[in-house]
Amino acid sequence: MNTEGDSETTFEEDSQPNDEVVPYSDDETEDELEDQVPVVEPEQNRVNREAEENQKPFRKGNRVGTWRPDCTWHVKANDRSFQEQPQFMNTKFLCIKESKYANNAIKTYKYNAFTFLPMNLFEQFKRAANFYFLILLILQAIPQITTLAWYTTLLPLLLVLGITAIKDLVDDVARHKMDNKINNRTCEVIKDGRFKIAKWKEIQVGDVIRLKKNDFIPADILLLSSSEPNSLCYVETAELDGETNLKFKMALESTHQHLQRENSLATFDGFIECEEPNNRLDKFTGTLFWRNTSFPLDADKILLRGCVIRNTDFCHGLVIFAGADTKIMKNSGKTRFKRTKIDYLMNYMVYTIFVVLILLSAGLAIGHAYWEAQVGNYSWYLYDGEDSTPSYRGFLNFWGYIIVLNTMVPISLYVSVEVIRLGQSYFINWDLQMYCPEKDTPAKARTTTLNEQLGQIHYIFSDKTGTLTQNIMTFKKCCINGQIYGDHRDASQHSHSKIEQVDFSWNAFADGKLAFYDHYLIEQIQSGKEPEVRQFFFLLAVCHTVMVDRLDGQLSYQAASPDEGALVSAARNFGFAFLARTQNTITVSELGTERTYHVLAILDFNSDRKRMSIIVRTPEGSIRLYCKGADTVIYERLHKMNPTKQETQDALDIFASETLRTLCLCYKEIGEKEFEEWNKKFMAASIASVNRDAALDKVYEDIEKDLILLGATAIEDKLQDGVPETISKLAKADIKIWVLTGDKKETAENIGFACELLTEDTTICYGEDINALLHARMENQRNRGGVYAKFIPPVHEPYFPSGGNRALIITGSRLNEILLEKKIKRSKILKLKFPRTEEERRMRTQSKRQLEAKKEQRQKNFVDLACECSAVICCRVTPKQKAMVVDLVKRYKKAITLAIGDGANDVNMIKTAHIGVGISGQEGMQAVMSSDYSFAQFRYLQRLLLVHGRWSYIRMCKFLRYFFYKNFAFTLVHFWYSFFNGYSAQTAYEDWFITLYNVLYSSLPVLLMGLLDQDVSDKLSLRFPGLYVVGQRDLLFNYRRFFVSLLHGILTSMILFFIPLGAYLQTVGQDGEAPSDYQSFAVTIASALIMTVNFQIGLDTSYWTFVNAFSIFGSIALYFGIMFDFHSAGIHVLFPSAFQFTGTASNALRQPYIWLTIILTVAVCLLPVVAIRFLSMTIWPSESDKIQKHRKRLKAEEQWQRRQNVFRRGASSRRSAYAFSHQRGYADLISSGRSIRKKRAPLDTIVADGSAEYRRTAES
Repeated sequence: MNTEGDSETTFEEDSQPNDEVVPYSDDETEDELEDQVPVVEPEQNRVNREAEENQKPFRKGNRVGTWRPDCTWHVKANDRSFQEQPQFMNTKFLCIKESKYANNAIKTYKYNAFTFLPMNLFEQFKRAANFYFLILLILQAIPQITTLAWYTTLLPLLLVLGITAIKDLVDDVARHKMDNKINNRTCEVIKDGRFKIAKWKEIQVGDVIRLKKNDFIPADILLLSSSEPNSLCYVETAELDGETNLKFKMALESTHQHLQRENSLATFDGFIECEEPNNRLDKFTGTLFWRNTSFPLDADKILLRGCVIRNTDFCHGLVIFAGADTKIMKNSGKTRFKRTKIDYLMNYMVYTIFVVLILLSAGLAIGHAYWEAQVGNYSWYLYDGEDSTPSYRGFLNFWGYIIVLNTMVPISLYVSVEVIRLGQSYFINWDLQMYCPEKDTPAKARTTTLNEQLGQIHYIFSDKTGTLTQNIMTFKKCCINGQIYGDHRDASQHSHSKIEQVDFSWNAFADGKLAFYDHYLIEQIQSGKEPEVRQFFFLLAVCHTVMVDRLDGQLSYQAASPDEGALVSAARNFGFAFLARTQNTITVSELGTERTYHVLAILDFNSDRKRMSIIVRTPEGSIRLYCKGADTVIYERLHKMNPTKQETQDALDIFASETLRTLCLCYKEIGEKEFEEWNKKFMAASIASVNRDAALDKVYEDIEKDLILLGATAIEDKLQDGVPETISKLAKADIKIWVLTGDKKETAENIGFACELLTEDTTICYGEDINALLHARMENQRNRGGVYAKFIPPVHEPYFPSGGNRALIITGSRLNEILLEKKIKRSKILKLKFPRTEEERRMRTQSKRQLEAKKEQRQKNFVDLACECSAVICCRVTPKQKAMVVDLVKRYKKAITLAIGDGANDVNMIKTAHIGVGISGQEGMQAVMSSDYSFAQFRYLQRLLLVHGRWSYIRMCKFLRYFFYKNFAFTLVHFWYSFFNGYSAQTAYEDWFITLYNVLYSSLPVLLMGLLDQDVSDKLSLRFPGLYVVGQRDLLFNYRRFFVSLLHGILTSMILFFIPLGAYLQTVGQDGEAPSDYQSFAVTIASALIMTVNFQIGLDTSYWTFVNAFSIFGSIALYFGIMFDFHSAGIHVLFPSAFQFTGTASNALRQPYIWLTIILTVAVCLLPVVAIRFLSMTIWPSESDKIQKHRKRLKAEEQWQRRQNVFRRGASSRRSAYAFSHQRGYADLISSGRSIRKKRAPLDTIVADGSAEYRRTAES
């Protein structure tokens, strides 16, 4: 039985985490780990399982197999009927069944022609406000309780539902078009024994398909054969991981040999048993049963949907997962419905208004019951023929007031918000300053519901490759024999600030893409005065695993990493061009002379070695080892007598200060006898049956020593334009930036310095450093815990001393250790036995709760510590870890988050954050398709947040405050009027005025303010990022602001009612008649209300345009025009029951003192507001008020200047990133000859096991 002490250590790691590797598969979620089948299972379970297996055997190819719990997905080639068998059918609804195998059609739309109307109406009536007004409409159809005509609610409700439905329809039509574009792509599928053109949506599991060069892969398929040697297939995975370098896949030998022709593919009847669909991009487990033989399948034989076929004329594959079951779709994460912080706040405020409405209606209903008992029952002239009790009349009046006061809950609020958001989205789309002409890519707001949240961001989580950087490596500088090359200088070694770039026209193999300005290096190469210079570039030309191809007579390189490709291309431009390679030779053009070298061994790169070497025999017969790698490993293996060691180290420090990625280059002469002895050890290690990689690494160590240092290369991982400026301005806006990347720690740290997220003044903490801090904090919290712990208020204790600039750099494996995540937990869970007694079950549950509480506290502590740092860089993290980090900050800091990335590995993070931004570029469109906003360059993020986000937030807050104010001012007049009409639910306005108030008379000015208003210009918004903090602190819209608007509306309604009431008491007109009738009184209040609310929005407007002015005065004019029409005799003749205020407007408004009453009412409403605004701006001005006051003086824009780093020799303590791939290169393919184009050999000449051999000796 597991003890409590054991349970607390269940999460502990048995070994130190490896910072160089991605820690674990993305699909190993906590739930899955807990749901693993235990080693020891109850006896009854075992009996039931064995009985079920005995009853349900199934056939695989020509053999009967037993069910395996980990491989339950079965595919039969060229047999669509196989998937329709009963055991593969799932019940969808009642008796309707469908196959568990998804078809290949992608569906992202929500509606079709038949479901749009019912589903859309159902979704809209799920909104509390819409459903509320539907109930109101029903109540207004009951004549006993209504005092308002039914059309006063129906027309606004239809308008709201119609506008929302049109918007949803437009969005869904766009989704239909995108789905159809993808689903109607074509490829070749075997049908009726022949390859025929078919659409992607017609592909099914089990189909055999043919793909050609540059085709997108339509589904997850098993590679059967290709046009390349040994059925290699090169794929570009930019859609998946944002990396543009090619990766290779290879078919099984048997399928490679027998499945090349169309007829053999048509008769292929293989059976596949594999894992269920999942999101593990790098793992696949399965077995192919064919020709009475089983063949193991792994990820190296699977082509994933979303990848592109490159450098392969054609290939054939068997569809295993289709459509929604493909890994790219599974890996996209759950689509979350995102709502803004203001949305939630707005809903709570609407609920508050509901409560106020019910309380007011109940109070007025009680007042009516009391009035009926005291006055109504004794007033014969009020008898209406109904002998109802006062309490019953009060009950009816409760519903009557619910109808009359319904405009307190603004029906047009939600649709107005949607219209404003839509307009703001178009402004983002139309912003030419966020348009990238190089890629012809504008900014795109892919959602219209999150704009104001762009003005409230606290944390930004960014990918690195392709997001901060261009993913383009450029050779910038080098150090050869202690001399640095790469500065601006002429052939005489004189430096110049302005000099033309080097002309490589003398080199026939130069590609013309390298921009280099040091003419002295060219002089050194051509003169040959220093043989080390030529040796340096020769090493770059031979020590690599790059593949070469010729396209239209031009050399084309395909490298395992962009760094390696940049180095080989640089050697090519400097006169040492890699031309061709065979299994055991490599051909290089050395300054125009072609020479071929025998390759004796390739010692490939991996993340532990951090270096690669090649051993070649020169045409003269001598043997040399050439090596390149990270300075940390190269310097340990250098010969003691290296005269340029210190000079090269100084150069490395300089390169590091310039954030360049470096490699050290060295060589070694090897004697014939020494090589033969080493070769024997190498051969023995190559055929080792266990721990082969470890044995090879040990043998490599024996030869890679006593090396002679040649120099170092410096490559620039080029940042996107404007990245440092953007990060600087976002930091001034109090936005913290975290970088989450799958790259190595050194690379991520270097990019942090390059983009100025880190500086020389930054104190960097690493994962191993903070582990002790977190452990100590956990111990302190445990010691403070106890019976009274929950009564003690939490105390915030900082982890670091105040002051200083700190940053955290942590790897994925270290992150797992700190957050008590995964991996080792699996092995320990498997050892647990089933609880047999109630006591054991109780203790198991208690132990599990303690583990969860410990894990939650540890995660909270980590978030608190990380948030004390000005910057955080998480490297070697998986897509799921990226999403986990975002979720932790959301959960424990309650902060608004934004995630930005460019690849499919960023999709989960983008969907988890409050706002997701996709970079559209060369790395694919998966991130963009899942994002809320997209653009082409990271630098546009500052304009999206500091300009559009801030403006949208300010506009929405002003809109909501004003909207609530104008509805309170309008509706509460009924409340004051009720004290003078016996609480009878009589309205204070004409019915048509109530109908059109929110639709026509007061809608346009507030909409335009929500669309166009701005406190300061876009240039000043960017110049003063500190203005952004008002959104982060929720200063412009909160419950305090809401109650201020409520109070303002109450006071305005009192003035609107009581001043006209006082003016109408005991008055006589010019004609001797008293105009103080109900209808004239209603017109007076309505006229004063329209003028007040429209002039009030004029006071709230910061940015005046002709459109704003026209809307305000136009709304007032529209009101008077419609009112005179509705009060005319002609319309009364046509519709006598609907228009009863005949002649009221013309009779009332011809009285001068009524106009004076209206003017006095408007003045009393607005003058206090003007006075308060003036005092506020004079005594307590905000930052935007100050900038507005001095905006003319601030017109001269201050240009941001990049910080100049002053290099101090020997002062830098950091290492530059080493420029290598994250995984092994193509050495195994090169050495085995599987990648070399040649006449196909018989099967017995091909290496059977497909393992990596690292050497081929020279043929004598």
